[in-house]
Amino acid sequence: MNDSKSRGASRFFRPEIGSVTLCLLTTAYLLIVTNRTFWSKAFGYFAADRFGFTIFVIGIAAASMGVVTFFSAKYITKPFLIFIVIAASAASWFTDSFGVIVDKEMIRNAAVSTGAEAGHLVTPRFAMHILLTGIIPSLLILWVRIRHRPILKKLAHNTAVILACAAVFAAIGIGDYRTFAGVGRAHKDLLDTLNPFVPITSALRFAISSGQDANIVAQPLGTDAHRVNTAGTTKPRVLIVVAGETARAQDFSLGGYERDTNPELAKQNVVYFPNTSSCGTATAISIPCLFSVYPRAAYTHRKALETENVLDVLGHANVSVSWLDNDTGSYHVTDRVPYQFLPDTADPRFCKDGECLDAILLDKMDAWLDQVQGDSVLVLHQLGSHGPAYYARYPEEYRRFQPDCRANDFGSCSPEEIRNAYDNTILYTDHIVSAVIDKMKQRADKMAASVVYFSDHGESLGENGLYLHGTPYVVAPIQQTHVPFVVWLSDDLQASAGYDTACLAANANKPTSHDNVFHSVLGLMDVSTKVYDPALDVFSGCRKAAAHVASAKVSAGVN
Repeated sequence: MNDSKSRGASRFFRPEIGSVTLCLLTTAYLLIVTNRTFWSKAFGYFAADRFGFTIFVIGIAAASMGVVTFFSAKYITKPFLIFIVIAASAASWFTDSFGVIVDKEMIRNAAVSTGAEAGHLVTPRFAMHILLTGIIPSLLILWVRIRHRPILKKLAHNTAVILACAAVFAAIGIGDYRTFAGVGRAHKDLLDTLNPFVPITSALRFAISSGQDANIVAQPLGTDAHRVNTAGTTKPRVLIVVAGETARAQDFSLGGYERDTNPELAKQNVVYFPNTSSCGTATAISIPCLFSVYPRAAYTHRKALETENVLDVLGHANVSVSWLDNDTGSYHVTDRVPYQFLPDTADPRFCKDGECLDAILLDKMDAWLDQVQGDSVLVLHQLGSHGPAYYARYPEEYRRFQPDCRANDFGSCSPEEIRNAYDNTILYTDHIVSAVIDKMKQRADKMAASVVYFSDHGESLGENGLYLHGTPYVVAPIQQTHVPFVVWLSDDLQASAGYDTACLAANANKPTSHDNVFHSVLGLMDVSTKVYDPALDVFSGCRKAAAHVASAKVSAGVN
């Protein structure tokens, strides 16, 4: 009987450990196992001062231990430790695999992702990573018994540990402040990948700001807007805005890329602006920013919610506005205009697993064009080149560059295969935008047409160890901020509105950015309003004398 009890006790043996000791072991695990990117960056940044790096490690370890120990309390310790281990495991996958910085805006981008988009990131290697670095360590934390001191002794002991950690951190920071300040100024992303503290803090900041933004009502903008210079033609003026996704200018042959990724647009008499920069490095920032009145330097997510955008201003001028979406949404840009989310149609000709090829935009565009009766603007929001499943963004006939990566997991593809798949997405985007232009040409007898294409942000394809996008703008590589910008104007529009495409082409090399979109769209539609700034309209300097006279009269208040 006693032997049976002994065997039972042995079978369910659970080691006992002090709560602070468990916090110490968990902290060491987090710093050693889930912070490879953080330590690699820091080691490089302190290359000229190995002693500085050594005490930096000690300081970070002390601060991390202090933070974890703060949550060492009965009924709290295990849930908290398991939470941060799982969070660190997930964040480390994206940081170590793609170079992603999990800041507040990356959390915002993730929060608005569709199920299909998120599904491309859940690969067998990701699942294995979560199992090995998140679930198994969490089971070990569940397995052990925690030995807690009486509450007053525990409070005193924990306070002593936390104060000691704080003292070490402060002493190191003050003792070598010059070194740390210098490295921090030179490398603003020094602490951005500290895992899991930065991701958790970012998530909390996002949750707080989302709560604060929940009941914001956009204030009117440009209510004085009205159409001018309409005497040149009786045809309605129609603008198609193609909002691209994840296309980087570096891979556009219109801008000099060695591969012919723009064979169709090259034949369309377009004007290409090769020096265009984006407002952000993620869709959730760039899309609302580029349609807003605010330049990148002044833009915030809250301002975008508080203020109407260019689509609203067009509506005030009695211009009909619609939005067809084949991406992840409009991020509140279309709160006051007609909107259709095309993946919801599940059209079997174009759609599979919750996503659709961009050809669906062309199909739906035809129906929209057939009902145009007056001045109108249509926004086509592409799925474009969104990764990591580049191969799913183009049909078989656009697999020109091979072998192309046919997996969601970059780890199973070579750099050349990844580049080939990405360039195929650009080739397909070239076809989509060219087809939009062709559709407008076919209706030349019914409308004075224009087409504008720009991408929301770029993409990293392994340069400097980075993949995908979303790097904070202050440290983002040019591959994520340098975007294509293409304009096509119909002959009728050029003649009636006085546009000089030779002038546009001659000035196209000047720096442009998403700051120009708001004012250039208003300029193309000849909308006058106090919020329009001709200095930011890329077309304003290339209109013939008659158009300049009309604009001058409007500016002077003469109608």
